[in-house]
Amino acid sequence: MKAKYTLFRRNGVYYSQDSATGQQKSLRTREEAEAQKLVNARNEAHQQPALNLHLARAYLAASDPAFVERTWQTVMDQLQARGKASSRERYEDVFKSPAFDPLRHKRLMETTADDFLAMFKTGKVSILNFLKRLHNFALNLGWIALPIIAPYLWPKYEPKDRRGITSDEHQTVLAAEKHAEWKLFLELLWETGAAQSDAANFKAEDIDRQTRTISYFRQKTGSLAQFTISKTLERVLQQLPTTGPLFPKLSTLSESDRASRFRRRCHKAGVSGVTLHCYRYAWAERAKRVGMPERFAQAALGHNSKSIHRAYAKKAVIIAPSLEDYEIKAAAPLVPLAA
Repeated sequence: MKAKYTLFRRNGVYYSQDSATGQQKSLRTREEAEAQKLVNARNEAHQQPALNLHLARAYLAASDPAFVERTWQTVMDQLQARGKASSRERYEDVFKSPAFDPLRHKRLMETTADDFLAMFKTGKVSILNFLKRLHNFALNLGWIALPIIAPYLWPKYEPKDRRGITSDEHQTVLAAEKHAEWKLFLELLWETGAAQSDAANFKAEDIDRQTRTISYFRQKTGSLAQFTISKTLERVLQQLPTTGPLFPKLSTLSESDRASRFRRRCHKAGVSGVTLHCYRYAWAERAKRVGMPERFAQAALGHNSKSIHRAYAKKAVIIAPSLEDYEIKAAAPLVPLAA
């Protein structure tokens, strides 16, 4: 192994020179033996970490030949191949970001805390969130022996304040929308509180016209969502196909494409601070405001966790209706949905 530091003398004083950078530094001695000891000490201090790394590679390569060559791109490929289709698509989109380029082709065993700290300074909240998932995934697979960054040193995530779209904002967007399928889609979101991907993929077969209900399994969690068809929702459904997808064109678009189009429509309509997901928050807030029992709201939204539902409805002001209102609704006979 080539020595990093070499020795030379100038005007009777000995100096060391870095063979890589050419940097020179006085050893502050005129004694050759003393100068040689100082240079040897510096070379040994430099060689020891390199020697340890070479020994580690030799041992690890014997047990796992791919260990020494495995890069973070390999971890990304493994992580984005797991889970549901929507999750895989989300991981694939995120890992394409240039923010991951400094880490992408770096070997795991050569990664240091400095590599992650550099990303902490420049990365957005969403990037750092997925970086942490990537790090923990590699750790759980045993591809890194110890955490590169201790859990308590990761940046703290402060979630943005979320809210539901208001009735006035919804009507403003509807008034500006010229595309019939999109207008019906937004009306359906307002009446059902469904996630945009679930609603866009609704089929006529999800509708039970005898019991006046819609049932579907959520794409994100696989949980069952069921709700009764209201009169307003019935009028919307009557304008949609009676077989196959309710939204033939919208169902072919990606989640991000629908979100981008809605954002542009909101901008033209003068509405800001809302997304398609805000319809889901709005439904939960409306349900809480009128006193709908939480178990019913959970069933309609397909929420398995009470804490999640409470997060959606936290901004609502509760005005509980009388028990009589619910008794009247429970006693009313079901009317079949018109074909």
